[in-house]
Amino acid sequence: MKMALFDRFSTVQADLFVTFVPSEGDFSESTAWIDSRIEGQLSQLRETGVFKGGLAQTLLLPCASQDFAQAVLLVGVGKSGELSDMQARKVIAAVAAQIKGLPYASVAVASASLEFKNRSQADTASLIAQWLNEGFYNFLGFKKDDAEKATKVETLLIEGTDEAALAIGTATANGSAFARQLGNLPGNVCTPSYLASKAQHLAEEYAIDVELLDENKMDELGMHCLLSVGRGSDQPSYLIVMNYRGGEEGDSPHVLLGKGITFDTGGISLKPGAKMDEMKYDMCGAASVFGTMKAICELKPKLNFTAVIAAAENMPSSRATKPGDIVKTMSGQTVEILNTDAEGRLVLCDALSYIERFNPKSVVDIATLTGACVVALGSVNSGMYANNDALAAELKAASLTAADKIWQMPLDEEYQQQLDSNFADIANIGGPEAGSVTAACFLSRFTESYPWAHLDIAGTAWSGGASKGASGRPVALLTRYLLAKA
Repeated sequence: MKMALFDRFSTVQADLFVTFVPSEGDFSESTAWIDSRIEGQLSQLRETGVFKGGLAQTLLLPCASQDFAQAVLLVGVGKSGELSDMQARKVIAAVAAQIKGLPYASVAVASASLEFKNRSQADTASLIAQWLNEGFYNFLGFKKDDAEKATKVETLLIEGTDEAALAIGTATANGSAFARQLGNLPGNVCTPSYLASKAQHLAEEYAIDVELLDENKMDELGMHCLLSVGRGSDQPSYLIVMNYRGGEEGDSPHVLLGKGITFDTGGISLKPGAKMDEMKYDMCGAASVFGTMKAICELKPKLNFTAVIAAAENMPSSRATKPGDIVKTMSGQTVEILNTDAEGRLVLCDALSYIERFNPKSVVDIATLTGACVVALGSVNSGMYANNDALAAELKAASLTAADKIWQMPLDEEYQQQLDSNFADIANIGGPEAGSVTAACFLSRFTESYPWAHLDIAGTAWSGGASKGASGRPVALLTRYLLAKA
C-alpha cells in the first residue's frame, strides 16, 4: 500500500475522505471544509441527531458531486477535544473496519481533526498511519475466500507535513503485520526451520547478515539447556542471528532476543488439551523481533542492531527431557528441570550467554514466558524486568511514545532463593509464588556482563476467543526504543 502526506484537503484527490467529528463544538478546519463541499450535510446531521458524533460512531455519506469524492466517512470522537491513546485507537479501529470492506482505492484522512492528549501533530499522524495499516491486516493464505478479505485500498493519504513521522508509522505497521503473520501461522508450517528460512529471506531483501547455528554447532558451544527443549521433537532447533549494520564499523550492537518456541505442548509436563492450539503463539517473542528487524531495515537508522532467535519445538517423546533431569548451560551453570513446561527460560539462558560475544550495549529479551504475568497484568501491560535503571527508563519512554504499554516488575534478590536446588546450581521453576518474577530471576543469572531487560508478553502477544490472533506487540515499542538509540 502506498502512503503519502498532504498539507490540506483542497490540494488532494481521493475516492474516500475520512474526517473526525466532535459531538459538540466547532469543527476543525478540515472537517469544516468537507462540510462545505457536501453542502452542509454534516452540520445538519449533527444538529438533527442523526449523527451525534459519539466515540467511534461512523456514518458513510455517498457524494452526489463525483468531482469531489465518491464518499465521505464521518467518524465521531465524542465530547472530549483530546483523546487518550486508548480512545484514539478505538476510533482508528472503527475507521479501519469500515474502510477495509469498501471498494475505494484511495483514501484521504483528516488527521488534524483528531487530537490526542499530549501528542504533537506529527506523532498523531504517525500513530494514525500505523494503526490504520494494522487495522487493514488480514491473516491470508488458508481460506478459499482470502482474496475477498483483502483491503481494496491502494493509496492512503494522511494529513500532515512530517515525512519522518509517516515513515515511522508505516514501517512499524509493516513490522507489526510481519510479526502477526508469523504468530498466526500454524505449528505445522511455522517450525524452527521455517523461522530460519524467514531470516534468510530478510537477508536477501535487505542485505543484512544472517548466521544459523544448527544443533551440532550449539552442542559444540555447550548450549545443552537450549537443546534439551527440542530433544523430544523431530524438528531441529536453531539459534538464528541477524545483524543490521547501520552504525559505525566495529561499534557494539544493541541486541534483541526472541523466544521462538514454535509449538509448546509442555513436553513431558504436558499442558491441558483445552486451548493448546494457542501454543502456536509461544514464538511471538521471536515474531516481534523479526517484525522489529523489518521495521528497522525499512527506516535505516544509524545504529548497529543484532537480532537473536532461540527456536525450538517442545514435544513429548521417548527422547524428551524429563522432570528431574539436570542439564549444563553454556555458562557452565547446571539446571535441574523440575517442569519441562518452563522451557522458555531454558532456551533463552543459553542464548543470553551466547550474546556476550557481541559485547552488547544493551540486551532486551522478549518472551511469552509465564502465565503468572497474565494473572498479574492481564492483556494491558507487558511485564518489564531490568538489571539496569537507565535501560528500564529508556524502555518506559519508548513505550509511551509508541502507545505500547509496559509495567516494571520487581527483581529483588530475595526472590532468587526460590530457585535453589538440592542437586544443581539452579532449578528452572521457583514454585507458585511470584512465578513471573522468579522466571526473570532465572534469566538474570545469565546477564551479569551487560545491561539487560526482559519483557514478558504472555498477556499481550495474542488474543483468544472470537478475536483470536496475534497482536504484533511489542514491535512498536522495540522500534521506537532502537530509533531513540540511533
